[in-house]
Amino acid sequence: MEEKKLDINSILGFVLIFGILMYMLWQNQPTPEELEAQEKAKQEQVEAEKKAKNTEQTKVTTTEDFSTQGATDSLKLVGLKNKFGAFAYSAAQASVEETVVESDLLALKFNNKGGYLSEVKLKNYVDFKGNPIYLVKDNNASFNINFGTTDSRILNTKDLNFHPTVTKNGGNTVVSMKLKVSESKFLEYRYELKEGDYMMDFTIRSQGLSDVINGSQPINLDWDLKAYRHAKSVSYENRYTEVVFEYEDGKDDYLGQQEETDDVAEGLTYIAFKQHFFTSVLLADSPFKTSKLVSKNLVKDDTIDTLYTKAFAVTLPLELTGGEINKSMDWYYGPSDYKILNKYDRNLDEIVPLGWGIFGWINKYLFIPFFAFLGGFLPYGIAIIVMTIAIKLLMSFVQYKQFLSQAKMKILKPELDAIREKHKDNKMKAQQETLALQTKAGASPMAGCMPALIQLPVFYALFQFFPSAFDLRQKSFLWVEDLSSYDTIASLPFNIPFYGDHVSLFPILASFAIFFYMKLTTGDQMMSQPTQEGMPDMAKMMKYMMYLSPVMMLFFFNNYASGLSLYYFISNVISIGIILVIKNYILDEDKIHAQIQENKKKPKKENRFQKKMAEMMEQAEKQKQLQQKKK
Repeated sequence: MEEKKLDINSILGFVLIFGILMYMLWQNQPTPEELEAQEKAKQEQVEAEKKAKNTEQTKVTTTEDFSTQGATDSLKLVGLKNKFGAFAYSAAQASVEETVVESDLLALKFNNKGGYLSEVKLKNYVDFKGNPIYLVKDNNASFNINFGTTDSRILNTKDLNFHPTVTKNGGNTVVSMKLKVSESKFLEYRYELKEGDYMMDFTIRSQGLSDVINGSQPINLDWDLKAYRHAKSVSYENRYTEVVFEYEDGKDDYLGQQEETDDVAEGLTYIAFKQHFFTSVLLADSPFKTSKLVSKNLVKDDTIDTLYTKAFAVTLPLELTGGEINKSMDWYYGPSDYKILNKYDRNLDEIVPLGWGIFGWINKYLFIPFFAFLGGFLPYGIAIIVMTIAIKLLMSFVQYKQFLSQAKMKILKPELDAIREKHKDNKMKAQQETLALQTKAGASPMAGCMPALIQLPVFYALFQFFPSAFDLRQKSFLWVEDLSSYDTIASLPFNIPFYGDHVSLFPILASFAIFFYMKLTTGDQMMSQPTQEGMPDMAKMMKYMMYLSPVMMLFFFNNYASGLSLYYFISNVISIGIILVIKNYILDEDKIHAQIQENKKKPKKENRFQKKMAEMMEQAEKQKQLQQKKK
């Protein structure tokens, strides 16, 4: 009985203890707020571990300060000293692979091995496929200083580890890359990136290296870049991709479009690796001495070579001052936009090919401001049309003079033919009387040529303006997706030499317009143009040109900017209209004929040129007669 009672007490005790434990567990269970906090802490831990893992893999820095780590192994340091000499200190420091900074315009990566820009992304632009524009990426560029040391070594900075720090200077971001001999002795690349600016300050300086760098040996800075293709037509883009440089206090030049070319520049102040619409420029505050420039064409076949356009290289000498390097420069990575480049007031506008002499002046002081004004409130396609109409109306007086001269020559043609028939055995006499008749009548072939010559500067300036107009890039109009590139209405399954693998409509329209324009203008010229014995048949040549010019236009402009083809199409349509108005409503051949007859009656004073020509012809005629008498 006692044992049974004990068993019951034991059981009751266990039940009581279990109940107390359950009550304690219930009392200590977390509240919903505590459960939420625990879950949040768990997620933050997972994210932190993931971030740490990614950081370890990519080894990318932020704008936080970097901590310096010295050499951890003396044996390792000995090996590094054997290889790098005094710069073993920098080689022994643990370093991440890349340093990343950004502004509102640029996203940059610096390779800590070499300390140079390993990636430059323009944040506001994309290429013809919609991909971001990279001027530097995937080892398409290198930047290196080659120098000798006092312990008889030849080193290249691209092989050495730089120690990065990222700081702020007001609103600017400063990236310092130091190649260290010690904490107080180093070679530094200092970059200062500014908001709202494609230009960044760049300085190369050394501190405490006068006993490390061998000043008796050349110190050369080498910059190489392979230009990426960004446009739809690689061949068209390559035509405007080249090296442009300034030297000798403001002179500028370029290397051209040869397969491979090089040049030597004295007193170089900037070097631009220009692509069609984007450019990379290194500018110096003080000139470099003798510099070597190289450009190599990489597009042998535009159906295969589609990644790069050209390879550029420059070698620049660095000088020591007091045994140290101290060179202040600037980097520009951005658009080849005349308006942006011109604001820097450093002659960078010469990078944009607007033409030399008067052609460049017309573009800079007339067409660029006028087109910018129109583009401020009109779609760019409409702006091209309005600009073309304004130019053609402004030049219409020139066309009037040209057709007036043609009309006079047409009216005089029967008399000129009669003179040539009368003196068919004496060409010199025929020329004398022809000149005399034209002078009296106030009609001359040169009067028709001069208006055409006046139009040439405008024609050539516009030919340079439209391919260089950055504002047209990726602007659409009607069926055209990009006015700075060719338009496509049909793609061909094959490539036609000199034409391409597509059909563009604007060059076709422009070709038809040119044909009808030439048919209207050359018709009267062929009728009025005298045919002289021993001279080319000008009428036949004009006829050939009337058919050949549209075909050349069709082939030549099929890969050109559609904005340029649009201009030529509208220009020739307007010219046709102006010609029809002048011929049908302004010029009256009867009045012109009566005026010529009046002019013949008046004594005509010869100008100096006409007088000189008459004297020369008279002398030639006398000499010919003298020779005939001797025979």
